[in-house]
Amino acid sequence: MAADIPYFPMNNGAKMPAVGMGCWLGLNGGMDAAEEMCKNALKCGYRHIDTASGYENEQYVGNAIRDSGIPRSQIFLTTKLWCRNFSRVHAAFEDSLRALGVDYIDLYLMHWPLALDENGNPIPFEQHPNFVDVWADMEKLLDTGKVRSIGVSNFSIKNLEILLKHAKVIPANNQVEVHPCLPQHKLKEYCDEKGILLSAYSPLGQGNPLFFDDPDFAKIAESHAVTPAQVAMSYLVERGIPAIAKSANVNRMKANISIVRLTPEEVETISNIHKKPSMHRSLLQAHHTSVGVSFGWTYEELGWPMTAGGFVKE
Repeated sequence: MAADIPYFPMNNGAKMPAVGMGCWLGLNGGMDAAEEMCKNALKCGYRHIDTASGYENEQYVGNAIRDSGIPRSQIFLTTKLWCRNFSRVHAAFEDSLRALGVDYIDLYLMHWPLALDENGNPIPFEQHPNFVDVWADMEKLLDTGKVRSIGVSNFSIKNLEILLKHAKVIPANNQVEVHPCLPQHKLKEYCDEKGILLSAYSPLGQGNPLFFDDPDFAKIAESHAVTPAQVAMSYLVERGIPAIAKSANVNRMKANISIVRLTPEEVETISNIHKKPSMHRSLLQAHHTSVGVSFGWTYEELGWPMTAGGFVKE
């Protein structure tokens, strides 16, 4: 049976399950491990699976979906356009569709606002194709009937402002890093105003859950007799943010999708954790460098108000 979780509406009428299983498993995509993880997730009640062409495991995710016996209509499936495919959006989408072995994709995201050339070098926004060009091509995918919704990932207010000046279709979703150390209050407010559903990747800090040890956070987990991860997931759901977490451990899968109701006061307490010394930061160490560059673009180009290393400017 599907887990008892809410669904959040997007601006085109489609609904996204509030908790999803993320499929990033490092180099080579995890292969059979990714397939087993997704099979177990679906057995545990997950109906939201989030992968990407850049994860290199779409084939295995698709195998798990087909073998589950769950009707395709009951599974919300997201995949993403990788940065090297900005010049071949339609072909890249068809590649993902074939790899997944499904007739349609629920949500197709532009994985990053930056493009990479065939050698993996970043392409400046001033060169084409840039994310404005790519979005125009993604809009055309809607006419194929093979994708229900399109959106973006890792977009800041700055780059959304640029995109929305040219977009005919408002992105249905913007998937970014969100957790108590990086609550993204300003971005959430902006997306709400524009009708864009904000969703969270790495809601548990991707192996670096700094906030788990915060005494206020720990006290809330203790008061509900649940794990810190459950509190982190529940916090986002209470804010109307779908949370996409990855775990290959079945017990953790079950816990992560077992949402608890937090009081407004508890939500406010967690929302203020980032204000404590050295807490307002990204927890994704691989995304940051000592010179303030991520995937070849500077923090300024990405629109991230951060210092080198991922700390947010106060």
